[in-house]
Amino acid sequence: MYVVVSVAILITMVLALVRALLGPTVYDRVLAVNVFGTKTVLLLSVIAFLYGRPDFLDLALAYALINVVGILAVLEFFQDRSRK
Repeated sequence: MYVVVSVAILITMVLALVRALLGPTVYDRVLAVNVFGTKTVLLLSVIAFLYGRPDFLDLALAYALINVVGILAVLEFFQDRSRK
């Protein structure tokens, strides 16, 4: 069951990566990178549950925070760049 969930998450990560590489606009690419980061957090959580390692959940939460801050920084950069 959890193997199927892991494979499904990996497939959606590949699709998000394809969107990030081929996205028509910058905002589509940023959104795809955000989705990729979210799916990474989900995959880390599933792996933590499978191996019985709750310390992986701490890593997943830290990665989620870094993902949010990074996406906000990138969007702010592109917003300032489009104003000029």
